[in-house]
Amino acid sequence: MKTTARILVAGVVASLLLLTLVPAAPVTQANAPLGPLDLSGELHGAPYRIRVPENWNGTLLVFAHGYRDKADHPGEIDNRNADIAPSPALEAPLLAQGFALAGTAFKDNGWAIGDAILDAKNLAVFFRGEIAKPARTIFWAASVGTVAALKSMEQFNGVFDGALCLCAVGAGATRIWDNGLALYLAYDVVFGVPPSWGTVGEVRNDIDFETEVAAKLVPEISNIANFPKFEFIRLVSGTPGRGINPPPPPAFFPGWVLTDMFFLTEARSELQRRAGGPYVQNLDQSYSLSDAERAYLMGIGVPGAVIDGWLAAMNARRDIHADTSARNYVRNNTDYNGKIRNPVLTMHTIVDPLVTVTNENAYAELVTAANREELLFQTYTSGIGHCNLTGPQILTGVGAIEAWVRTGVKPTSAAFPAALGFVPGFVPPPMLQP
Repeated sequence: MKTTARILVAGVVASLLLLTLVPAAPVTQANAPLGPLDLSGELHGAPYRIRVPENWNGTLLVFAHGYRDKADHPGEIDNRNADIAPSPALEAPLLAQGFALAGTAFKDNGWAIGDAILDAKNLAVFFRGEIAKPARTIFWAASVGTVAALKSMEQFNGVFDGALCLCAVGAGATRIWDNGLALYLAYDVVFGVPPSWGTVGEVRNDIDFETEVAAKLVPEISNIANFPKFEFIRLVSGTPGRGINPPPPPAFFPGWVLTDMFFLTEARSELQRRAGGPYVQNLDQSYSLSDAERAYLMGIGVPGAVIDGWLAAMNARRDIHADTSARNYVRNNTDYNGKIRNPVLTMHTIVDPLVTVTNENAYAELVTAANREELLFQTYTSGIGHCNLTGPQILTGVGAIEAWVRTGVKPTSAAFPAALGFVPGFVPPPMLQP
């Protein structure tokens, strides 16, 4: 359960070359003979790994991993592997196609977005200065790592030439955390949050998911009579998006509950410590269900009067406000302006319980408002789960962004065939909350 809740990108590099110093390499031009090279070390406190194939095509892919829990409770060990791809299985085909791969573990685990932005930039600059000068440098990232990628595409025009973002946090951090507050409030209304966990607006700073939260959740989700209650929580919070599969797909429950509640408790407490206080609020939110959602809940045994009571209780508590300084801390590195400077390609499963596909709607609106829509292409897959993308889908995305950057020609939906599980023409619904 711990692994399910915490490791959000499938696959972890099992072993690395443990070199503390990397010998200086002569700087060469892209496509000059280099390797093969397999280097690892530490750059400004952040572990990194670099692999360059003998047939290097001139493109460097710099990878940023998803959220990694910080080892801040007894028995926990920090994962400090410098992954160079979402899965080790993707390394061989990417190297065979001629891509150079680089990845950083960031200086710290947890919500280390500021570190991730600088560490990825430093790694790209290090490669250029000490290994070789790429013809193209593409930032690719998964889950929380996409926050660093999307911010970098607004900030570092000369460092990265494009970005591929898998299951992107496109709404920005303050908005996605505020949306998560709806789920946590609904859980409190239906099941009750123990005082020992803190409050809905501010969880206790040292709360432990395994020993405290899961200990309460597991018996609740194990009781089949509670399934309709969790369905209310899921739908009122917009998971995975209004109008998408009112009944959950097979195997969706109860995994989504455990994953989401980990982030809304222990992961939130870790960011609260960084921010110096509570950073979520719901002052401008409202809570409702569509007619179809209401009918579905009544069809699985929730009386209409009970639904109305839960909604009324939630709407009566729209008074949760953030500490201004803490909210500014979160906003600083994790909210966007949409002014991307180079091509960005995003890929999202339609049924994502954690970073809902509605994030793509929010990001597209922001980029369009900044008049940069020609630099954004979004594609969707029929996969179920957070970042549950297949190897062929990811490789297709890498090929598409590389071709776009290399040729200047924006991809079309034809590059993402339904035979591989893509869903041409899909339009994500808007987020439920502002």
